[in-house]
Amino acid sequence: MSNSNLTRIEIANNLNKEIGISRSESSYFVDTIITEMIESLIQKKILKISSFGTLKLRHKNERIGRNPKTGKEHTISARNTISFIPSKILKKSVNSE
Repeated sequence: MSNSNLTRIEIANNLNKEIGISRSESSYFVDTIITEMIESLIQKKILKISSFGTLKLRHKNERIGRNPKTGKEHTISARNTISFIPSKILKKSVNSE
C-alpha cells in the first residue's frame, strides 16, 4: 500500500486526460465540486454521493477533557465535526483489494 496522497491537481489532471478538457477547465470543475460540497455541509445538509458514502455535520457539545500526561482537567469547547459513512459498495471495493 502506497502512502501517497491524491491532490486536487491530480484529480484535475486525471479529468484532463480522461475527458480531454483543458487543465484550467478541469481545475475549475474540481474546485466547484469541492466548494459545493463545503457549502452544503455549512448549510447542515446531508451530502450523499452514490457508491461513495455520506458526509454530515455533527455538533459536539462542550465537555470536560483530561490531559493524559498531567491528569489535569480542562474544558473542550463545543464544535462541529464532519462524519463520513462509507457506502456498502465503497467498503466492498476497498476490502476486495
